[in-house]
Amino acid sequence: MKLILASNSPRRRELLAGLDLDFEVRVLPGVDESYPSTLNGGDIPLFIAKEKAQAYVSQLSADEILITADTIVWLDGQVLEKPVDEHDACRMLRMLSGNTHQVYTGVCLTTTEKQVAFSCKTDVTFATLTDDEINTYVTRYKPFDKAGSYGVQEWIGYVAVESINGSFYNVMGLPVQRLYQSLKQNFNV
Repeated sequence: MKLILASNSPRRRELLAGLDLDFEVRVLPGVDESYPSTLNGGDIPLFIAKEKAQAYVSQLSADEILITADTIVWLDGQVLEKPVDEHDACRMLRMLSGNTHQVYTGVCLTTTEKQVAFSCKTDVTFATLTDDEINTYVTRYKPFDKAGSYGVQEWIGYVAVESINGSFYNVMGLPVQRLYQSLKQNFNV
């Protein structure tokens, strides 16, 4: 079977490449990532990953497995999405500072015959950050394409992350161990 990754994320490409499986990247423009306001936590990225798959399913060949995913940062019952600007990024990092939040990634594996989906959760505890640390990170790393305004693999991960309970790679945007197991169990990859 041929793997198709439907993602613009360089981190997801890097993580999937780490499994040493051949894959192709296929991205459709304008795929809807909205979700019902009644959803919470891991149900949100799971819903979005399934919706993304629906946009591609008519283009799949019988020998292809489509991988779609979505990641959110969840703090105290609310989603911290990608920031709209520097001010928004700093606001989110102040919220995360000194707190534990959850990172949820929904993954959907789709073929012309079946679909398997799962959600993965990781608890991340941040140390208390100063305004200077937050401003330095936002100015230097410009985390505007990252849920919750941070990349755990960047400087902020070194100085802020006190503990991680769950998959580190899930925090980067793709729980590769769980993905690998699901590909083995459900698609004999």
